[in-house]
Amino acid sequence: MGDTAFFAEHAVFVSGQDGYHSYRIPAMVVSKAGTVLAICEGRRNSRSDHGDIDLLLKRSTDGGQTWSVQQMIYGEPGEITIGNPCPVVDEDTGTIWMAFTRDNDDVLVTHSEDDGVSWAEPVEITADVKLPNWVWYATGPVNGIQIQSGPYRGRLALPCDHRVKERDAWNTGGHSHAIYSDDHGETWKLGQATDASMNECTVAELADGRLMLNMRSYRGKHLRAVATSEDGGETWSAPVDDPALVEPVCQASLLRYTTEADGGKNRLLFSNPASQSREKMTVRLSYDEGKTWPVAKLIHAGPSAYSCLTVLPDGRVGCLYEGGEADRYETIMVARFDVGWLTEGVDGLT
Repeated sequence: MGDTAFFAEHAVFVSGQDGYHSYRIPAMVVSKAGTVLAICEGRRNSRSDHGDIDLLLKRSTDGGQTWSVQQMIYGEPGEITIGNPCPVVDEDTGTIWMAFTRDNDDVLVTHSEDDGVSWAEPVEITADVKLPNWVWYATGPVNGIQIQSGPYRGRLALPCDHRVKERDAWNTGGHSHAIYSDDHGETWKLGQATDASMNECTVAELADGRLMLNMRSYRGKHLRAVATSEDGGETWSAPVDDPALVEPVCQASLLRYTTEADGGKNRLLFSNPASQSREKMTVRLSYDEGKTWPVAKLIHAGPSAYSCLTVLPDGRVGCLYEGGEADRYETIMVARFDVGWLTEGVDGLT
């Protein structure tokens, strides 16, 4: 899968360039044909979470080394917030699906059947995946997954979060949940919510067929919270704090990298700013399905925030993340590396 200690990175989106004040909220997937899609919010006039915001894309056909010109996936005129990209690749059909939100209220989904070159007119699915008393909604923002084994094989599962009207505050009214499709993206269903004080989340399939949901937490402990599902994301266990995963209360990314069958070992990867402040973008590696995280490697020591991990076409890892020297939102960078670099040569794939 490449050299034994490879690392490279460069900017993909740079604030102030190509007609947008800022770029935020990265998501990245690799199509069935091997094209890397880097997706983000283009914030036209300011860094505010609300305003004239569009969903943008750059494509790479050489594994993330070079990128296409910027294209808009979807936007609406005026001060309309189109954001929270949550893409997933259906490996059975090759279709790339992406859920997103309008003004953190309406939920929409679009798809591409030509490797991300063009995207279908979005379809609103709000009535199917949002309850009437939910006052805030976010899909992802990070990639979704397609379940690979067991009774739910083929299911598309997207991590999401919301707030409820009766307790409209992050620390009391926030919950994570998943939405899922069993018909290759044609229709979407809503899973049950987690306990309160949860927020943006990321999902991976465990070796035993369960799903793991890793969540931004407002419990006040600066730790990620974790829940599992035995029914493909329809219900979740009570969230527990992971003492190894320190967070500044921020988004993060969880990735199934290998299983024993395809890589000799079970490997999960996790990325976030490993600090109580938004700095120190770090990637961690677990060999025991997230019970422990013995490997941690710093990608960017400076200001950093959101991130998204994916397996690149050559088997290396890609991490699309927000970072900068003076400010965490200066650029969206892509880091490419292998397990040899991550583990200082102790572990490696050939």
